[in-house]
Amino acid sequence: MWRRVIYHPEINYALRQTLVLCLPIALFWLLNDLRTGFLLSLVPACCNIGGLDTPHKRFFKRLAIGGALFVLSSLLLQQFLIWSIPLGVCMLILALLFGVTAEISPLHGRLMPAALVAGIFTLSMVDVLPIWYAPMLFMIGTIWYGLFTYVWFRLWQEQPMRESLSLLYRQLADYFEEKYSLLTQHTDPETALPPLLQRQQQAMDSISLVYQQIYMITDLKHPRHQRLMRAFQVALDLQEHITVSLHQPDEVQKLVEQSHAEAVIRHNAKIISHRLRILADDILYHRRPSAFNMDHELSALEKIANQHPDNPVGAFCYYHFSRIAYLLSSQLPLYNRSLMPAQNRLPFWRALKNYCSIKSIALRNAARLGLTLAAGTAIGSVLSLPKPYWILLTIMLVSQNGYNATRIRIQHRALGTMFGIIVGAVILHLHYPQNYMLLLMLFLTLVSYLIVRKNYGIAVIGFTITAVYTLQIIANSGMEFLLPRLIDTVIGCVLVFASTIWLWPQWQSGLLRKNAHDALETYQQHLRQMFSMTDNAPELSYTRMKVNQAHNTLFTTLNQAMQEPGFNSRYLTDMRLWITHSQFLVEHLNGMTVIARDQYVLIPELSKTYLNTCEIMIQSCQQRLEYDGPSSDTSMLQIVEPNSELPETTMERHLERVLAHLKSMHTISSLAWQQRPHHGIWLKRRLRDKS
Repeated sequence: MWRRVIYHPEINYALRQTLVLCLPIALFWLLNDLRTGFLLSLVPACCNIGGLDTPHKRFFKRLAIGGALFVLSSLLLQQFLIWSIPLGVCMLILALLFGVTAEISPLHGRLMPAALVAGIFTLSMVDVLPIWYAPMLFMIGTIWYGLFTYVWFRLWQEQPMRESLSLLYRQLADYFEEKYSLLTQHTDPETALPPLLQRQQQAMDSISLVYQQIYMITDLKHPRHQRLMRAFQVALDLQEHITVSLHQPDEVQKLVEQSHAEAVIRHNAKIISHRLRILADDILYHRRPSAFNMDHELSALEKIANQHPDNPVGAFCYYHFSRIAYLLSSQLPLYNRSLMPAQNRLPFWRALKNYCSIKSIALRNAARLGLTLAAGTAIGSVLSLPKPYWILLTIMLVSQNGYNATRIRIQHRALGTMFGIIVGAVILHLHYPQNYMLLLMLFLTLVSYLIVRKNYGIAVIGFTITAVYTLQIIANSGMEFLLPRLIDTVIGCVLVFASTIWLWPQWQSGLLRKNAHDALETYQQHLRQMFSMTDNAPELSYTRMKVNQAHNTLFTTLNQAMQEPGFNSRYLTDMRLWITHSQFLVEHLNGMTVIARDQYVLIPELSKTYLNTCEIMIQSCQQRLEYDGPSSDTSMLQIVEPNSELPETTMERHLERVLAHLKSMHTISSLAWQQRPHHGIWLKRRLRDKS
């Protein structure tokens, strides 16, 4: 029982965040200096935003860089104010100054908003405490945060990676179960495929996260890390066999009518899904897996495959189910893989050179954030708000990458703050003793961190209550800032929403063409690797993962584009159909990878012919992505017509289906790209119609 409590992801995270916040408060409470304890508890918020709680092989180096940026931000802001530089200009300068970190790498890019939050916290101490007090506070707080986090991760070894691996196994179980529970309902891709696409996207996101965590491990040869690496490679093998295409609805229906195959397949799928969930718990709770065997269940599936040799569905399910069962029983990967290369980190001077370009995305993001902060300070001064830095803090907390994520965060922040202020006002009127209030704050902090990763809006209620009482303790004026706090939150949310739409917006619908082109390029590279006749399983696995990740990026872009204002719904409907065919193509590539590695059967001449045909079709699709005029490549379409004769091997059947999907994607491209959206025009029309 204690393992399920202490190793539970939400409980482990909540305990870590609560302790790192509350231990300084408890220490200074014993020293009769509660105010300093609450001020010191602000620093962990900056460290969390900056990603300094991420286990990393250069953990202390990143900690030192983050602490230095916090101190520098605090000193520069106070010095700028001494020189009578307007606060809005100060925030714009700081945003542009620290924005270069995003050009170095995405992980370093999180330090920029964290440094700006440190500067905003400094505003609450200006003209109240000495100029050296805030920088010293950030220095001590960062050291405390780093030491506590290091000790915590030493105690709960590899826990972040175990949580990600456990989640990956659960997602594979959900995907597998849903895929085969709808065995006879896959005739309509419009209704059957979207749920599976969502499951596939979640699994690929978890795989990418585990890859990032692997790169941050200092010693991969340690036995503990080797066990986790082996579990991850098994998960990659499982993902390969689970996502192989079974889109043969006519053959499935025929087999179901002729036998009891549906009940057998579902029973096997249920056992496999149950075993995957058990392994997920074993990884998370540090348990050794128990023995597993499903030979009896597989024998029934093998019998059906032998009784219906002309139907490919039975043999397909038996082959992939047996391989999955072997992986689950042995807990050993089918072969050793080469890890995908880590994301490169640019040297500082090269990153600075790229950052100075007007085309730099990091520069645009920094300018957008800086201008939004400047507008917030201007509105705060015009309205003579008593604590205008709450506007700036709200801007930093609700700003996200992308329109949809920002919109959702704004809704949660605004509603959570409103309810939190109402509850906080009631609590302040009750006049409980300070000891009871501190215990209540401890409880609210723990509960808020327990739910913050699943429901940010409800967690904001608890955070708002603790913030209100913190003001009451520090300045004895919590009641005075309830209404201004709500006004500041609303102003900050409105400013962020406006800047997301009007200041260099990054509409995902504008990236669909590029991501589709990149996906086709990865498909072509994988086909070349597959037909190269070289026995290189690790390289083939690497290109297969690139194919899955490229398609996942395209699918994520479409989902985000569907939530954007002013989009062309007809264009995105066509794109959804295009991506549906792309998903089927990826599943066929997964199946071909297994065949190419285990039982390659195509002769060189036939392999070369199919490869040339696929490359012609892929290049034709890419041309349609770049050219908006009428199509003139009908000759190419005639060249790549699927064979009328029934293919003899499983590999040939996969290839014929790949060519059919490519032809459909080419036809859709000729229609879709002519009506792609221009968000400036569409958004103006949408707003005008609403007004």
